[in-house]
Amino acid sequence: MPGVVVALLGKETTKGDFLVHEVLEAGLAPQIDRPLKLEEDKYVVFVSGLGVGNMTANPLQFQLLVDHITGHLGDEKEQHMAAQIVHVVIAGNSVEIPSEFLNGQNLASKDQSKLSDPIKELDILLTQIAAGLPLDIMPGPNDPTNFALPQQPLHRCLFPSSRVYNTFRSCTNPHCFELDKIKFLGTSGQNIEDMGKYSEAKGELEFMERTMNWRHIAPTTPNTLGCYPFTDRDPFLIESCPHVYFAGNQPKYGTSLLNGPEGQIVRLISIPKFCETGVAVMLNLRNLECHTISFEAEFS
Repeated sequence: MPGVVVALLGKETTKGDFLVHEVLEAGLAPQIDRPLKLEEDKYVVFVSGLGVGNMTANPLQFQLLVDHITGHLGDEKEQHMAAQIVHVVIAGNSVEIPSEFLNGQNLASKDQSKLSDPIKELDILLTQIAAGLPLDIMPGPNDPTNFALPQQPLHRCLFPSSRVYNTFRSCTNPHCFELDKIKFLGTSGQNIEDMGKYSEAKGELEFMERTMNWRHIAPTTPNTLGCYPFTDRDPFLIESCPHVYFAGNQPKYGTSLLNGPEGQIVRLISIPKFCETGVAVMLNLRNLECHTISFEAEFS
């Protein structure tokens, strides 16, 4: 059964109650050593909430992002930085299917095209990235896959153009991977959003820090956040502390460094919704520093 395991330090009162003096958390899990120093800058780009198909989404914004990270946009300095991008991660909610088409009824032929058009448009844009860069795409709550965590990868048949490249990878949510011995762990944001409904913590980064210290990525499952009913193991336990922990589809960008008692260092990244903010995040593998790149375009 998923959840948070804590120890309570206290004593029994004369009335037979247990008086809690301190709540003890597990703390950060052990962490593998990070490379002492990379010789050159290498960047990972994070983006979430593309919302292709949303009436308010600006398709030109995402095209500008694609052109930027593939080196077809910007001045000499920006193109030099684009040449140092080694990986792109899309953290959920890439498409938005109109709700009137998801009621389980048979669709007329004219409506079927409206259902598939956002996915076709996304595939065209992803193909431009996958042609030159390794690309991971994760599902989110709005994407066409199972709703309960852990979400399964978006089916490759949805991406007939992108899937021909071996750089294209459809991944689960949560998603864990390694680059240059740096471990990444992230979600499309459902875990952080759900915690915000029941906690007075201030901001997404504090929720992310708590899940690290609890060693559990989704503590509100299965009570208020749907998850597959595992009986013999908990897939959301954090057994090895990542170096980078990210959450997609957040209200705003944020980042901080979390330091553990045994020398653990975790870069926390809150990735905003791109369709609302036009903001993506770039992380430098050399020093785990990150910054945003922002795109604005008129849309009518």
